[in-house]
Amino acid sequence: MNTADPNTPQTETVLILDFGSQYAQLIARRVREAGVFSLLMRPDAPLDEIRAHKPRGIILSGGPSSVSEDGAPRCDARVFDLGIPVLGICYGMQLTAELLGGRVEGAPHREYGRAQLQLNAPAGLLHGVPDHATVWMSHGDQVLALPSGFSTIASTPTCPFAAVEDRARRIFGVQFHPEVTHTAHGMDIIRNFLFQECGCAGSWRMSDFVETECRRIRGRVGSSRVLCGLSGGVDSSVVAALLARAIGKQLCCIFVDNGLLRKGERELVESTFRGHFDVDLRVVDATQDFLGDLAGVADPQQKRRLIGHRFIDVFQRAAKSIEGDVRFLAQGTLYPDVIESGHGHAGTAANIKLHHNVGGLPEDLGFELIEPLRSLFKDEVRKLGEVLGLPESIVWRHPFPGPGLAVRCLGPVSEEQLRVLRDCDEILLQEIVSAGLYRQTDQVFAVLLPVKSVGVMGDGRTYDSVVAIRAVTTQDFMTADWARLPSEVLATISSRLINEVKGVNRVVYDISSKPPATIEWE
Repeated sequence: MNTADPNTPQTETVLILDFGSQYAQLIARRVREAGVFSLLMRPDAPLDEIRAHKPRGIILSGGPSSVSEDGAPRCDARVFDLGIPVLGICYGMQLTAELLGGRVEGAPHREYGRAQLQLNAPAGLLHGVPDHATVWMSHGDQVLALPSGFSTIASTPTCPFAAVEDRARRIFGVQFHPEVTHTAHGMDIIRNFLFQECGCAGSWRMSDFVETECRRIRGRVGSSRVLCGLSGGVDSSVVAALLARAIGKQLCCIFVDNGLLRKGERELVESTFRGHFDVDLRVVDATQDFLGDLAGVADPQQKRRLIGHRFIDVFQRAAKSIEGDVRFLAQGTLYPDVIESGHGHAGTAANIKLHHNVGGLPEDLGFELIEPLRSLFKDEVRKLGEVLGLPESIVWRHPFPGPGLAVRCLGPVSEEQLRVLRDCDEILLQEIVSAGLYRQTDQVFAVLLPVKSVGVMGDGRTYDSVVAIRAVTTQDFMTADWARLPSEVLATISSRLINEVKGVNRVVYDISSKPPATIEWE
């Protein structure tokens, strides 16, 4: 399923045929950053499906395969006959050459890293690129003979056909990766392809997405009602705000208070969606149910299972009480979720995980799914939240685990431990925001450890809890590094936690990276 309506015929669209490149999503992001809507598609997408999108251009991504291998991914060779500009990147360039009659063979040495590009034709695709430019190479095969009609526009000392073109047919190829930051003028090359070769205007904006998606939602929903599981996180909040704009009171949001939330979280959600957006919001306080399930449970996986099962039960019971024709369930599925699940362009994406974004809700709830964010990346969702008027505290909120504070309270969970952890979390975030570090870090939180230590406070001995502070920076949350917070900020945080939170007498800082450690402790 593609979310095709954002790229209606009135919207400029560039399609990216993904041959399994680790940079495929990055290409899509770079195109969108230039103001042109992009969609990733499977490499063997039928020609009719490609035509249906009315693309201004097509980009063939890189990939780990060799074009000579059995089973190597291929596209329909007729994409070159559509009269649409095509840009092949790395494997995409090699496949272009091979399909059009050129010759591709293994290079004497696999080329990986920076290389110096020498321009032959500093115009067209390479307009504005210096005669000598640094580019990023990553390839084992190489084009050794060009197809008829092609000419060389740039080379490197080890790659005579580093950039090529068939000017008459508007087909281009680059052996390097313009989408990565290591290629100094890569965005210039991408913009040249989009604006000079494809004739795009770069007019795609998030405000356009709002109006187009609202029309699509209204057309699909009609007079029915839509349920939305609201967590307070950015994804579900943006979905709720978008649906509120589109269908008003036909939307009903269910917020489950599981007793594992941060301080003030329920109040923030209520004031935002009842006050500002005037949404039909049903808050279900199931604190005692969740804490009862968790009593005495120390194993983190068991905690997650119990919380997930209870959430489904509470949500189902709440859903049954909603009046009217409730046919749809809205979820905050994002584009990376679709791709990782293998649904975005099945056949090249590994089926890493199946995403059910509303608390792990099963598919057999009996609702039709609405996933209005499934064509957007995370940073685009945040931009959408700003356009919709969500408060900064929600739009730029750091990720918060679905099981909540239960997995930041190591060992069995109690109300007293949750009280300590909430107070610590509030102070920690206050100091991170005060120091101007919230937007410079990607996740910051406190962990209550299942140990006690001796301390001295005043004239007396204490035997109280230890709190660990975790702060990381990351681009994709697949890997992460511990944040180098200033020592004076850490000192202030430690002093406040020990002096203001009853039950804490020691603070430690987690300096583990992912891998080998995970971001969350449980």
